[in-house]
Amino acid sequence: MSESRGEVLDESTLFHKIKNERSILALAVSDARLFAGTQAGEILVWSLETYERIDSIKAHHRSVLSLYLSSDEGLLFSSGGDAIVNVSGPDGNITRVKLMSSRHPLNRNHRFFDSKGPGGAPTPRPASPSQPRSHDGKQLEIDKTDILQYAHNGYTYCMLLFVSAETAVFGDEVLISGGGDGTIKIWALDAEDGGSISELRNLESGDDSVLTLTIDGAFLYSGRSGGDVNVWDLETCQLVRRIESYQVDVLTLCVGHGSIFSGSANGLVKQFSPGYECLNEWQAHDQLILASIVTEQRGKRIYVTGGNDGYVTIWDVGRIRHEPTEAAFTDNVSSKPGYAQECRRGASWLRNLFKNFGADTEMLGAAESRNPVVFAQFRGKGTPGKKRKRTLFYGHYDVVPAEDKQRLWASDPFEMRGLNGYLYGRGVSDNKGPVLAAIFAVAELVAEKTLSSDVVFLIEGEEECGSRGFQEVIQKNKDLVGDVDWILLANSYWLDDEIPCLTYGLRGVVHATVTIESGRSNLHSGVDGSQRINEAMKDLIGVLAVLSSNDGLIKIPGFYDPVLRLTPSEDEAYTAISKALVRRDPERGDSHELAEQLKGRWREPSLTIHRIINSGPPGSSVIPHSATATISIRLVPNQTTAVISEALKKILRAAFTALKTPNQLSISIDHAAEPWLGDPGNKLFRTLEEAVIDVWGPLGHHRRGSVPTAKSPLKENAKFPVHARSTLGTSASLTNGSDHHSQATADSSSPPVSPKSTRFSARPLWRPLFIREGGSIPAIRFLEQEFQAPAAHLPCGQASDKAHLDNERMRLSNLYKSKDIFKRIFRDLPLK
Repeated sequence: MSESRGEVLDESTLFHKIKNERSILALAVSDARLFAGTQAGEILVWSLETYERIDSIKAHHRSVLSLYLSSDEGLLFSSGGDAIVNVSGPDGNITRVKLMSSRHPLNRNHRFFDSKGPGGAPTPRPASPSQPRSHDGKQLEIDKTDILQYAHNGYTYCMLLFVSAETAVFGDEVLISGGGDGTIKIWALDAEDGGSISELRNLESGDDSVLTLTIDGAFLYSGRSGGDVNVWDLETCQLVRRIESYQVDVLTLCVGHGSIFSGSANGLVKQFSPGYECLNEWQAHDQLILASIVTEQRGKRIYVTGGNDGYVTIWDVGRIRHEPTEAAFTDNVSSKPGYAQECRRGASWLRNLFKNFGADTEMLGAAESRNPVVFAQFRGKGTPGKKRKRTLFYGHYDVVPAEDKQRLWASDPFEMRGLNGYLYGRGVSDNKGPVLAAIFAVAELVAEKTLSSDVVFLIEGEEECGSRGFQEVIQKNKDLVGDVDWILLANSYWLDDEIPCLTYGLRGVVHATVTIESGRSNLHSGVDGSQRINEAMKDLIGVLAVLSSNDGLIKIPGFYDPVLRLTPSEDEAYTAISKALVRRDPERGDSHELAEQLKGRWREPSLTIHRIINSGPPGSSVIPHSATATISIRLVPNQTTAVISEALKKILRAAFTALKTPNQLSISIDHAAEPWLGDPGNKLFRTLEEAVIDVWGPLGHHRRGSVPTAKSPLKENAKFPVHARSTLGTSASLTNGSDHHSQATADSSSPPVSPKSTRFSARPLWRPLFIREGGSIPAIRFLEQEFQAPAAHLPCGQASDKAHLDNERMRLSNLYKSKDIFKRIFRDLPLK
């Protein structure tokens, strides 16, 4: 038939990709797992939810040619190029069914390689490869009398069983095979004769090889080497349709989701309607598509393909091209005015998502040229006459730029891609993934009618620019937001890739710009250079020099006076954290040194000069008329941005006055964010801890508590201890370039934890790490003060997520488990 083209599916429907080193030749799927047979003889097993590899079984000496899962999912059958059929059960035992030893291809003499050489002796054979994993299973042999020779006049490429309960022509069950001779044969199965087969029908329709078969009701579909798909009616054994699909071989066929899917030797997939109209087509692989299967997962209609490029690709075939399903990952860059429209589009998409889930939502306009704040409220059912508790979730939809001029991204940063159990794209970890996890958590509670409290969302679009205008918007709309009992956010990451964390402290920050200008224009250093000239660059360096000593201490008078002393319980917490990290990865070095590094980044202030620019051209011998430096000071709890900003201005002005220069000094405070210190012993953190333990399961190691027993008291005269400068590790060194699977999963050999046993104590427990961080989030302390409610911070991603860097990513397992943690928090916290 001549096909008519429907809506073309594009690559945006690619849900996930899994990369393997060898070709994927066979696929099978259960409710929870995806199985793939490879050219290397392995059977790979992945979670169908997170696409993380669960197992790798060396099942065959040669390629795995087919996989079949029994209807009850209790047995997995595999056949290979080594003429062996493996049958594995749920306990992992494998039964081997193979040809008799004398007939096995591996034991046959080869005319050339086993021929006799000089002296009349054949060349010794190399040692046999180690046997594939057998798990103490049984080994059976097929007798030669049970082998039907020459079933086809060519290779037998494909077979399937047909239970013909609705078709009285063949009886209860028949075997259907397709061969290189272009025929399809239907075989009767004789249960009384040990399952022997006898030919019932021979369906012929040309010389092209029959490479693949699938069945739907009483219709049999065959894919052929000439590019056609033939449709047979098994009731009448007649060819009813020939679909001219390709100019190359049709290698795979499968039926599901109301469609027929075909895969070809040029990597192209075509989707046909039951009426054989071509609905969609897309390039699934660069080369051959060797296997395909259909299934459903989390309500998605999934089509899976495997190819000789080594990829397993998972496609969401329930989508339509014009749906705005990827709008969440558009280029919502807040720092560049040229992306203003995309930021607005992202906010609109987010608001529509809230509407679809039943929330009351508004777009809260900020000042001109500022992106809006998306407000949404889900109302819990509550108890009549009793005021409902209210949880506020804060996040942001804007992202940092990802222009990829150096082509470091593996794919378009603003088109989300799934690969090997991770989602890749700008903002997927910071902060769109966690925001969506929280939204879907509430949506599930609403659908289940188990949301007993109100959940309010404030998702802003200026966080990456210091939350410009956010405070003004919230203060203006405070009545709309209403009372708040708890504040929750998720805008950071674990310390490594292994251990979940809870964050209870952040440093604050003051960003400033210091400029010194002369009244002259730029001068030539050779013609005009003189010691009598007060150069702006020299003056700037002289002013900046007074800010810190050679050992890194900040020399602003009274700077360290408010800093809280390190308490014994806090010191124990740092020791517990460092020991847990070193236990996971001894290459991190000495645990004591690591603890000192963490203290330096989390609870000690710091000063950084980010850059110095001047009015002269680069690489010139010009005396610039102006010089500018951008600096930042990271603050710790009990320091305030107002006091530090004034102290900074004061010391800079005093240093400039001492220079006795005619130049002019200007200082601007560009941005400030208050430090934050939460209470890890309050109800919010305890509930979070219980949820993390419940969702992630035992975390794989015993360790001491990693949190102080109580929040450190504020001491006005507490002096900050001065530490000698040491070599500090970085966040990258904590991950050691990690790209491995997290071990933060349930371990059946580990004792479970009762939520009642999670008080902060020094006895061994399975618990997340309680940490502080060196970065700053402007909104968190402001929201606490504005609504007089405690805040807690749940890091969702791993340390190797590469937020703000190229190839930013988030593991699917972290995304789904974060959603489950949020769900428990929104459900359980108001009931405590």
